[in-house]
Amino acid sequence: MERVLIGEILMKRKRITQAQLDHALEVQKKENGFIGEILVKLGYLDERDIVVALVVQCGLPYIAVNKYNIDPQVLTVIPREIALRERVVPLDRIGGILSVVMSNPLSDARQAELETLTKCRVATFIATKSEIDEAIARFYGSM
Repeated sequence: MERVLIGEILMKRKRITQAQLDHALEVQKKENGFIGEILVKLGYLDERDIVVALVVQCGLPYIAVNKYNIDPQVLTVIPREIALRERVVPLDRIGGILSVVMSNPLSDARQAELETLTKCRVATFIATKSEIDEAIARFYGSM
């Protein structure tokens, strides 16, 4: 099944215009990066718009991780430096399944890396970058 592009989802939902998408795609050619992040940086959208589009695109559940209570033992599964670099936060571990929240769930390489690191199957949730940054500061800050 072919994945619908995030720009198409955002235009269909009338969050951006074709001209805004075209501009963002031109910037992306020069700077690389994810189109959603570029649209936010250009001021066309906010993070929440991107998360909603990713939920539609990927069918992944959203979680407000900055309002979530995480068992400190679960945090030891993913070291702080990896959580910061990859913008991921472990939520819960049940048997061999680790629930993880991230801002960009589209990276198969990131998921494979996490599965290798944790020796768990990773179940992915999505949140905004700022929510994840807040959660990392809150939960890893005191470690």
